[in-house]
Amino acid sequence: MADTVSKKKRSEMMSKVRSKDSKIEVDFRKAIWKAGFRYRKNPTKYFGKPDLVLKRYKTVIFVDSCFWHGCKRHCRLPATRKKYWTEKIERNKKRDKEVNRHYKKIGWKVIRVWGHEIQKTASRIL
Repeated sequence: MADTVSKKKRSEMMSKVRSKDSKIEVDFRKAIWKAGFRYRKNPTKYFGKPDLVLKRYKTVIFVDSCFWHGCKRHCRLPATRKKYWTEKIERNKKRDKEVNRHYKKIGWKVIRVWGHEIQKTASRIL
């Protein structure tokens, strides 16, 4: 099936996808900073590339978008290349579980926040 937008438009859309400093991540960081928590942002020496690390509390935080991590309520697969996207998101879920096991094994807490929960979670923290 052909793409519904031009190659140029698709390229423009994909260039806006960020692995760091996404809107949901920035909103969450602002909320926990305001609540008094201090953290490391996107540190490279930690397994699984957590979005935030609260070393004092032995906690890693991952802010997961609904699409890339397969939220059951909000993930809507593209109509084209369904097999590719299904496999991609399943690999992401599998990797998430592996990262969770790693941190639990070494005695750290893992917090995963869905993009659609940012407002709810931020208000609970505050």
